[in-house]
Amino acid sequence: MIQKTFTKTRIATSLSLILGATALPAISAEEANINDKVEVIEVTGIRGSLVKSMDIKRSSSGVVEAISAEDIGKFPDTNLAESLQRISGVAIDRDNGEGSKVTVRGFGPDRNLVLLNGRQMPTSTGDRSFDFANIASESISGAEVYKSSDATMATGGIGATINILTHKPLNNPELVATVGIKAVNDTSASDGSVTPELSGLYSNTFADDTFGVSISASYAKRESGNQQAEVGTGWRSFPGTKDQDWSGAPGADPTWGGVPKENQVNRVTGADEIYSVPQTTIYKFEEQQRERVNGQVVFQYAPTDNFTATVDYTMMTNEVDRQYNDVSAWFTFAPSESVWTDGPNSSPLYYTETYGADNKQDFSMGASSSATKAQSQSIGLNLAWQVSENLWVELDHHSSTAEQTPNSPYGSSNTIGTAGYIREAAATDFTGDFPVLAVTGANSVTKADMLVSGSWFRNEDNRSEIDQTQINGNYVIEEFGDIDFGVGMMTSNKRNLAVQVQRNDWGGVGTVGDLAGIGGDIDSVQGQFDDVSGGNFENHPDGPDGFEIVDTIFMWDFDELRNYAEANYTPADVSGAGDCGTLFCPSTDYARDTDRFVEEEIISVYAQWNYDGEIGDMPFDVHVGVRYEETEIHSTSVVPDFTGATTQWEGDTEIVIGQTGNTAALSKSGTYDHLLPNFNFNLEITDDVILRAAFSETIGRAGYTDLQGGTTIGTTFNKSGGSGNSGNPSLKPLESTNIDLSAEWYYGEASYVSLGYFKKDVTNWISQGQVNEQLFSLNSPVDGPKYDEAQQISGDAGEQRQYIYDTYGASNDEVYMLDGKIIIEGVPEDELVSFLINVPVNDSIKNTFDGLEFAVQHVFGESGFGAFANYTMVDAGDDYNNLLLSGEFDNTELIGDTNDGVQAGISDTANFVLFYENYGVSARVAYNWRDEYLEGFGQGTGGNPTYVEEYSQIDFNVNYTFQDIENLSVFVEGINITNEYRRKIGRSSSQVLNVTQQGARYSIGARYTF
Repeated sequence: MIQKTFTKTRIATSLSLILGATALPAISAEEANINDKVEVIEVTGIRGSLVKSMDIKRSSSGVVEAISAEDIGKFPDTNLAESLQRISGVAIDRDNGEGSKVTVRGFGPDRNLVLLNGRQMPTSTGDRSFDFANIASESISGAEVYKSSDATMATGGIGATINILTHKPLNNPELVATVGIKAVNDTSASDGSVTPELSGLYSNTFADDTFGVSISASYAKRESGNQQAEVGTGWRSFPGTKDQDWSGAPGADPTWGGVPKENQVNRVTGADEIYSVPQTTIYKFEEQQRERVNGQVVFQYAPTDNFTATVDYTMMTNEVDRQYNDVSAWFTFAPSESVWTDGPNSSPLYYTETYGADNKQDFSMGASSSATKAQSQSIGLNLAWQVSENLWVELDHHSSTAEQTPNSPYGSSNTIGTAGYIREAAATDFTGDFPVLAVTGANSVTKADMLVSGSWFRNEDNRSEIDQTQINGNYVIEEFGDIDFGVGMMTSNKRNLAVQVQRNDWGGVGTVGDLAGIGGDIDSVQGQFDDVSGGNFENHPDGPDGFEIVDTIFMWDFDELRNYAEANYTPADVSGAGDCGTLFCPSTDYARDTDRFVEEEIISVYAQWNYDGEIGDMPFDVHVGVRYEETEIHSTSVVPDFTGATTQWEGDTEIVIGQTGNTAALSKSGTYDHLLPNFNFNLEITDDVILRAAFSETIGRAGYTDLQGGTTIGTTFNKSGGSGNSGNPSLKPLESTNIDLSAEWYYGEASYVSLGYFKKDVTNWISQGQVNEQLFSLNSPVDGPKYDEAQQISGDAGEQRQYIYDTYGASNDEVYMLDGKIIIEGVPEDELVSFLINVPVNDSIKNTFDGLEFAVQHVFGESGFGAFANYTMVDAGDDYNNLLLSGEFDNTELIGDTNDGVQAGISDTANFVLFYENYGVSARVAYNWRDEYLEGFGQGTGGNPTYVEEYSQIDFNVNYTFQDIENLSVFVEGINITNEYRRKIGRSSSQVLNVTQQGARYSIGARYTF
C-alpha cells in the first residue's frame, strides 16, 4: 500500500479527494473536514485531466507523473499502457498492435513494479511483468508513475513504481453512473469484422454519504491479426577466416553453417571481420480472437469523519484464441553462392543454396490453432482511522490470484507441419525491409505434393498468488513535522507448469498425394504485405534463374489436417502420447515434464520523517527515511530425467533425444536483506517554480523464471550440441543507487515546463552464464567412430548418413530404416553429448544509467487549443559491440573486448500531443516515438544481438458532447492510423529477424452519463 505524504496545503488535500487516492495523507481532524469548508470544483474533459495530472506532479514529495481520467468512466485511451506511453521516459511493448507492457527510463517490464490501488498484484504472465492488455481502462480513475522512491513505497521498481487507481464511491458522493458502447474495426484482421465493446459504472452514496457502493464492468471482443516475415531461428555468425570446405577431404574445415570463400561475391575473409548466415526464411499469418471481461465492486462505510472501511473485489479475464499458417524454407547450409555486404560486419544481400534434383529439400507449411485464458481475482480490506489529532493508522490486506491456462483441446500453443520435397534450390533477397524468399517450383506446388511432417502440442499453466498485509501510520509532532511508519508482510508464489507432446517426423510420413483433399484456401503471400516492401531480386547479378518468388501458401484447415493425420499417421510407439493417446494433442500430465514453484516471503519495516518549513520566503519540504526488507526464497522444481534415453540422428541436421517419461525433483532456497535509505527535498523558489532533489537506494528482484531451480534440456539439437536452461534461487536482487534533480515552472492554470536529470548506479546484474555439461550420459551419434569415418568420405550430411547405413545397417541394431528414414542411434563408443546450459548469475559489473527528461504542457488561452510534449534521453554506458562474437567463439579475440555489462532496452523516447476542446468538441492527436534499442542477446549462434528498429505511431480520438443532451457524447478513435510496422534486426539493418505488419484500429461509439 502506497501512502504518500504531501505538503499539507488545502489544495493538496482537495486534490486527494477529487482523485480518490486509496491512501490519503495523514491530516489533522480540522483538515480532515476540509471538504466541508472548501468547495471542490470538479473539472472534466482533456483540459481538466491535464490540470489534475499537473497538480499531482506539482504537489508530490518526489518525481511523480500522473494521468487522470477525463470523466467518470472515460480514460484518455482505450488501453492503459497506451496512455502511460505519453509520460516522459515511458515506452511500451505491443502484442498484436495493443499496448501490453511498459519500460521506464530504459528499465524493462520486469524492472517496474505495478500496483493496483497501492497493492502488489500477481501476474498471469510467466514472470513479474504486468500485462496491461488484461485490464480495461473504463474503471480507471488515474495512474501515477513514481520515478523517485521513498521509504513508504514497496520495493521492486528500479525504473518506476506505477500505481493504478480505480473508482471509490465516497470520493464522488451521490449518484454517478455511465454507460458506453463501442464498435471496433481492426484492419489487421483478415475478415474485416466489427466487434463490440460495452462498459458501465454505477456509483452511489447513502445515509448522508456515510455508505457508498461502486460497481463497474466491461466487456470487449476483438478480432485482429498480423503478418510476419522472419528469419525464425536467427543468424549464425562467424569470423571471416571460418570457411566451409565442401570437398570432404581430410583436414577440411567443416564449419556447420558457414560458407566457403569460393564462389561468393564480396564475402569478408579477415580475422577482424564477421559474416552472418541466415538459418531460415518464414512467412507467418496469424489471426486472434479476444474476449476480455473486467469487473469491480467496492463498498465503503464511514460512520464518522475519522474512520473509513473499504471492501473491494476485482476480477479480470482475457481469453485469446490464435490461429496461424506459415510457409518456410530452412537452409541446410549446402554449397551456396551469395552476394554480401561490405565488411567488417557482413551479411548477404542475396543468400542462395543449391541442392540438385537428386537431393531435393522440403518446402514447408505449418498450421496452428490454440487458446489461452488469463484470469485474475483480488479481494481486499482497508481500514483507515484518524485515532487522534496527531495519529492516523491504516490496515490494508488483500488476497489475490492470477493464472494463465490452456483454453483449447489443442493446448496453449502447437504446430502441425507439412512438407513437400520440391526444393532443388532456395534463395532469400535481403535488400528490402522484409526478406523475399524464392524457391524452385514454389508456385507450382500443390497440396498433393505435401506430406504430414513433425508436430508438437504444448500446455503451459502459469499461476501466481499474493497475500499481503500492510499497517501504515502517521504521527504528527507539531512544529517538528510528522513521521510515516509501517510494517508489512507479503507471501507471493509463482508456479509454472509445462508439458509438450512432440512427434519428430520432420522428414514427413505417408505418401505423396495423401493431403490432396485437405481443406483450406490457397492464398497469396506477397499480396498480404500491404504496408512493407521487400526486395525482388532485380539487382541480383546473375538473376535467380529457375527460382520463383514464394507467393503460394496453403492455409490448412487445422482441424481437418489434425484429424486426418491422427487417423492415418499415429505411430506404433506412442509413449508420451498426450491425453488423446495419439501424439496429436497436448497432455495435462505436467508431472512428466516441467513443474516449477518458487515462493517469496517478505517482511518490511519503514520509517520516514517529513518536515516543511521556509528558507527565507521560500517554502520547502524534506523527507528522510529508511526501509528494511528481509526476503526468503524457496524453490521446488520437477523436470524431465533423460537417464537411459537414446539419441537418434534422424535428419541431416536433427538429433533427437527419446522420451523416458521419468522426472526428478529438486529443492533450493535463498535469502537476502536490505536497508534502503532515501532523502527527498523540494524547494518552492517562487509560487510557480519548484526545485527537487532526491536520493534513494532501491532493489529489483530477480524474475521468477530465473529463480526457479531445475535443469531442462532441448530434446532436438544439431551437430554443434544440445542446449538447456537452469534456474538459480540464490540470485540476489539488482541494487540501484538513485539521484534525481528537477526544475519545474508552473506558469499557467494548465501549463508548465520541466527539466529533470536522473542517474542510477546499478549492480548485481543478472546475466546468462553458460556451462558446458554432459548430462544424463547421452551418447552422440555425430561424434564417434562411425561419424568420423563418414566425414572422410563426404562433407554432405545426407551422403554421410547413407554411407553409415550402407556400411553398418545390416550388422548393427543401432543403424536402421524407419518409415523410409535412416535412423542412427548413439552408442557407448560415441562421445557424450555436450549441452550448453544457460544459468542466470549475478555479475560484479556496475552500470550507470543517466539521462535528461524534458516536458512542456501549454494551453493557448481560451482558444481551446493546447499541446504537450516530452523527450527523454537515456545513456547506459557502452553500446553493444557488433564485431564481438560469443558462444562457441568465446576464444576468438576480434577486438579484445567483451559485451559483458551492456544493457538491453535503452532508448530515447518522445511524445507530442495536440488537442482541441471547445463547443462540445474534444479532439486529440498523439505522436509517439521510440528510438532503436537493443532488445536482447544470443539469438542464433555467435551471441547475436536483437535490435528493435526506431518506431513511431500516430493515434487520435474525437469526442462530441451534444449541447441539448449534455450527458450524451459520441466519439471516434484511431490507433496506428498510418499502418506502421515493427522491424527487428541483428548485427546490421540487412540482418532482418522479424517484420510484423499490425495495421490500424478504428472504433466509433457513444457514452451516456447519468
